[in-house]
Order: sequence, then C-alpha cells, then structure tokens
Amino acid sequence: MNTAATELFRIEDLHARPALTESAANESAANESFAQAAGDDILRGLSLTVNAGEAHAIMGPNGSGKSTLASTLLGSPEYVVTSGRVFFQGDDITDWPTDVRAKAGMFLAFQYPQEIPGVSVIQFLRQALSARKGIDLSVLELRLATMEWMKRLGMDSSFVDRYLNEGFSGGEKKRNEIMQMAVLQPELAILDETDSGLDIDALRTVAKGIREIRSDRPQMGVVLITHYQRLLDEVQPDRVHILVGGRIVASGGMELAAQLERDGYEAFR
Repeated sequence: MNTAATELFRIEDLHARPALTESAANESAANESFAQAAGDDILRGLSLTVNAGEAHAIMGPNGSGKSTLASTLLGSPEYVVTSGRVFFQGDDITDWPTDVRAKAGMFLAFQYPQEIPGVSVIQFLRQALSARKGIDLSVLELRLATMEWMKRLGMDSSFVDRYLNEGFSGGEKKRNEIMQMAVLQPELAILDETDSGLDIDALRTVAKGIREIRSDRPQMGVVLITHYQRLLDEVQPDRVHILVGGRIVASGGMELAAQLERDGYEAFR
C-alpha cells in the first residue's frame, strides 16, 4: 500500500442505469433485476476512493450492481450516469468515452471476454499498446515483450498467434487478460470477477500474475470485483467493500471478507 496516499481514482455519489430498451438491457445486464433493467438506477449513490498503489476489493451478491459498476467505469454506452462524478488522476472523466479512458491508463478485465475471430492476440495487443503509448510498435517488439509474461502465466509461446478468445478455455481467457494488463501497463486495473469459472490451480496462477504486476508497477491501482473470498486470500487487498443495492454499505480490511464468509450478505442488507 502506498503510504503517500496519492489519490488515483475517485467515485462520488454515482448513480447509473441501463441506457437501452427494456429487453436489451435485460439481456446485457443478466445479473441485475428486471425492474433495474427496465430503467431504474442500479448504482444508487456509490462512492469510492482508490489511492496509487492500493488494491480494493468490491464484493456483493447477484443483482447488487457489480457488473454495472465495471461497465460504467469504462464508459460503456449500455449505461448512463444519472448523477455523480468519476475522477481519474485528477481529471473528471464522467463523460469520457471508453477509448479515451483506456488511452489514459484505465484497464478492464471482463467477466466474459469477447471472442474476436480473425484478430490474433498479438495483433490486438499491438493495436491497443500502440494507441496507449502513441507509438507504432512492431509485432516483433511486442512478441519479445510478451514472452516473459506468457512464461510467468504458464502460456505456450504460440498462444499470441491464436484468434482473440476464440476457442479459449475459461482459464486461458483469464490468463490472457492478465497478460494484457501486464503488457498495456495501466495506471488503474478493474478486474470484473476474474476468478469466475477458475479451478484452484488456475486461480492461483492468475493471482500470482496480479501480484507480480503489482510488484513491477507499485503505483498501479487495482479494483477487484468478486463474489468470493478465495481471490482475496491470494491477492490480499488493502481494502474490502461490500456492495448491496447499488451502494457500498460496509468497508474494512480482510476481516470484513472473513465476516462475509461467516455471516453471508444478509448481515449487510
């Protein structure tokens, strides 16, 4: 944890709801309730501050707004901010589009990464990193940069030549996203249920990658969005927050995650 407490990222009283039709919103936000998807706010006054170098975990039951939060923070057009503000490195980014947020150093690892047929992992990384750094990187330069991380994450060297997420196992998708995070070098990483669908060995590999990236980039902030304590046990975040009904209702250290494991979410409703 960064003792200087330099603010990296702040959410102030954030309210957000789906921007789509009722049926489309219901499909795209499957974990939220019908009434929420129909147009009511899903996030209802959420506030959070992440300082440089800190890792924060956000835990909540289905329908609490976790996936909506992740999508809203990356500027997804499927959601609209109805009130509140989002700040990143001192700038008000509430109205910034997704690509501008990504170029500024925000990264989102999706719960369900999208397949992109015809675009290889190495091509995707080249385009993303070139946009992020403002320079035109060669495939060879990027291939050399990815080799060490593929080794750390237990990935075969041919992995980067496969089409992005096409035919990937759940573990491969999640390790690929951690490799992207390592290569793109964001200032803030938002990991949306990165542990979803992973067995214990894959979870430990992914968690090890997160720890090593944080070690390499000690000023990077991390927001872990998850259902379960097992990822937290591996990563050991600085702060744990409980999200219920679109608001953070409790914050603390790892002892809060232990209480949640013992008492369940009902204790926080």
